[in-house]
Amino acid sequence: MSKTTLTTSAGAPVADDNNSISVGARGPLTFDNHYLFEKLAHFNRERIPERVVHARGTAAYGTFTVTKSLSDYTFANFLQTVGSQTEVFLRFSTVGGGQDSNDYARDPRGFAVKFYTNEGNWDMVGNNTPVFFLNDPIKFPDFIHSQKKDARTNLPNSANAFEFWANHPQSLHQMTILMSDRGIPLSYRNVHGFSSHTLSFYNAQGKRSWVKWHFKTNQGIKTLTNEEAAKMPVNGAQKDLVDAIDRGEFPSWTVKVQIMSEADARTYGINPFDLTKVWPHKDYPLIEIGQLELNKNVRNYFAETEQVAFAPSNFVPGINASPDKMLQGRLLAYQDAHRYRIGANVNQIPVNAAKCPVNHYQRDGAFSGMGCPVGHSSDEASYTNAAHTISAANFFPNDRASDGAPVTTPHVAPPLMPVLGDAWIGYHNQDAEDYYTQAGNLFRIMNDNQKAQLFGNIAGGLSTASASIQERMLAQFAKADPAYAEGVKQALAAA
Repeated sequence: MSKTTLTTSAGAPVADDNNSISVGARGPLTFDNHYLFEKLAHFNRERIPERVVHARGTAAYGTFTVTKSLSDYTFANFLQTVGSQTEVFLRFSTVGGGQDSNDYARDPRGFAVKFYTNEGNWDMVGNNTPVFFLNDPIKFPDFIHSQKKDARTNLPNSANAFEFWANHPQSLHQMTILMSDRGIPLSYRNVHGFSSHTLSFYNAQGKRSWVKWHFKTNQGIKTLTNEEAAKMPVNGAQKDLVDAIDRGEFPSWTVKVQIMSEADARTYGINPFDLTKVWPHKDYPLIEIGQLELNKNVRNYFAETEQVAFAPSNFVPGINASPDKMLQGRLLAYQDAHRYRIGANVNQIPVNAAKCPVNHYQRDGAFSGMGCPVGHSSDEASYTNAAHTISAANFFPNDRASDGAPVTTPHVAPPLMPVLGDAWIGYHNQDAEDYYTQAGNLFRIMNDNQKAQLFGNIAGGLSTASASIQERMLAQFAKADPAYAEGVKQALAAA
C-alpha cells in the first residue's frame, strides 16, 4: 500500500519532522529551519479569538423536511413543497461562559440553525427560550459584562447579575425562566429552540406577515437541579450529542411557526416586536410546518463547529427582518463579530459557504479563494469562488452582463418596512412597557416543586447582593405576583 507523503503547507515533501536543523548535535539552530518556523508560526496562530458569547458550542449536520407548504405566506423556495429537504447545520451553546466553562451551567442555550437553501443560506439564530433579557441592543454589552467574571477578581459574581436585573425590569421574564427548573437542560437533545425574535415572511404579491419560529424537541424536555448538575461531567452535553448521533439515535425537532398579520400588529395589545414578550398561543396558535433531524457529526471541531458563523442578517428571498430593536442591532453586530474573529471572507470557509452559486464583486482579503462551492461538502479539499472566475469586473454597474457579470434581481426585495404614523426619530424610553404580566403568568403555571426550585435558585444568587438590590428585585417579583415575592423573601431568609 502506498504511503501518504508528509508535506509543508505549500505541498513540498518534508524530510524530517522529528529533528530541527542545528550546528552539530549539540549546537544552536540555524536560520534555514523554515519548516520549523512554519510549524511554530502556525501553532501560535491556530486558535482564533473565542466568541465573546456562545463560546462553548457543539454542532451537527442534518436535514429539514417540509410537512406543510408556506407558499401563501412566503416565496422562500425551501418552504414551498411538502416533502422537500434542506441540509442544515445546528450549533448549540451555552451563552455566558468561555470555552473552559461547564456544559451544565445555569445559562440559556444557543440554538442556531444554518439552512443551506438553493437561494443562499438562511441563519435562524436563536436560543432555547422564547424571550430574552433585553429589548434594546444598546444594553447588550452591559448585560453581558454583568454575567461574565468580575472585572476585579476574574471570578463569577452573581451579585453583579442581580444588580443589572434590579435596574432593568425588562429582564424579569427571561430571568424567571433562567432561574426556573428549565435553567439547566439535561442535554442538547432535550431543549426547544426559538427564533425568539419576530421575523417576517413576504409572498410574491408583496404581502408581509410577521412570524416567530419554534423548534419543539421530540425527545422531550429534561432538566437538572443545581445538585444534579454539580455531579455531571463538564463535557457531558457535548459527549451526549456526539454519542447519540454515532449510535444512530438521531435527535429531531418538530418545527412550528406563529404568524401575525401586519394589520393585527398595529392593534395588538402586546408589542409584537418586543423580545422580552411572547405571543400567547391562544391568540396565535402554533402551526406545524416541518421536521428537523440531526444525523451527521462534524469531522473537525475547529473547522466546522468553531469556525461556523451564524448571522441574523443572512436572509433568503421571502424571509426578512422586523422592527424588533434587538434584531436590528444583531443585523450589524453578528457579521461584524465574524469579520473580527475570522476575517472578511468568513463566508468562503466551507461550513459557512452556500451550496448555490455565489456571484458578487467583493474581492481579496484573508482566505480569498477558499471558495463558495456549488454543492460542497464539509470535507472537500478545494473550492472555486464563482465570484472570482465569471467576470473580470470588480465594480457594479458595468457593461458586461452579457459576459456573465452579476446583475441584481429586483423582484426579491422585501416590502417596504412600515413605521408608525408621524414617528419621530430620537431616544424612545420603553420603561412604561409591561414587563410583569407575562413573568407572572409563567410563575402561576408552575407547580409547587417548580416554584420551590425558582425561589431557591434566585435566593442563592440574590443573597450575595446588597439590601438595595434585594429590595428592588422583590418589588419586581411582587408586581409579577405577590406569591412570587413572598416565596423569594422566605428563601432569602433561609439562605
